[in-house]
Amino acid sequence: MGAVHNFGALVISLRNQGRSIGDIAGDLISKRVKLLFLLIIFFSLIIVIAIFAVIIGVCFQKFPVAVLPVWLQIPIAVVLGILVYRKNMNPTILGIIAVVLMYGTIFIGAYYPVSIPAIGIQTVNSSGAGVWKILFSPIASWMILLLGYVYIASTLSVKTLLQPRDFINSYQLFIAMILLALGIVIAHPDMAAPATNFNVKGSPPVLPMLFVFVACGAISGFHSLVSSGTTSKQCATERDARFIGYGSMLAVFVIIACGAGIAYGTGMDGAAAFNKHYASWATACGLGAKLGCFYKRFK
Repeated sequence: MGAVHNFGALVISLRNQGRSIGDIAGDLISKRVKLLFLLIIFFSLIIVIAIFAVIIGVCFQKFPVAVLPVWLQIPIAVVLGILVYRKNMNPTILGIIAVVLMYGTIFIGAYYPVSIPAIGIQTVNSSGAGVWKILFSPIASWMILLLGYVYIASTLSVKTLLQPRDFINSYQLFIAMILLALGIVIAHPDMAAPATNFNVKGSPPVLPMLFVFVACGAISGFHSLVSSGTTSKQCATERDARFIGYGSMLAVFVIIACGAGIAYGTGMDGAAAFNKHYASWATACGLGAKLGCFYKRFK
């Protein structure tokens, strides 16, 4: 469903000068629909940006070794863009060099973790004793920095940061997919997750929550915005849309990694590892628990 959704949005945008779905709706339906659509997109993007900021803030707070590798990708991507677009140097060779540098920053981050302390002020309570009042937690401080970065990045041209950064990420994604394929073939893990589980302790009813899960993953409106607003402007030909818009959503490796590889490195069999993290709605809730599960398996 997600593949069809993304592919359709990308093709529609490609056939309409790379415009966004919201803008195209004004031509196909009415100006009122365009206004309503753009308002929905605006509020959706605010929610998405806020969620991403929280997730990355929690990651930085829990795993300070990840801070430098993430932030150092920005100067690497900017330099890559300058060398490719202004100096006309070979993008393939530069991309490989950039990926090697990115992996090198992982070792830098391991030796130089970065943490942000809580920000607060010293106050005096009714008894005259000094009290430290926290204004911004470490996660909130990271969120402020990240939102500042988002603003700056959004005002730059695509060729300055976004495209060279995603070019580096494409190499990393292909490397990860190759390693996942090799891991699946060599380890050949048994699927730990049940095909269906309609009796999770403490969970809300399957309906309508099923549609919430599907909308957040397979057919997220955010995906269509990326396809129509950004991807279409960087797609060489319409023929490439099927591979990019459709193929990129076939997340078979991810399903196997999460459903079977969850026991890797835990010393438990698949079913026990799955039940430890997803036996009930309570154990599955919380971003920290999910990050900890992933990190312990792959560190």
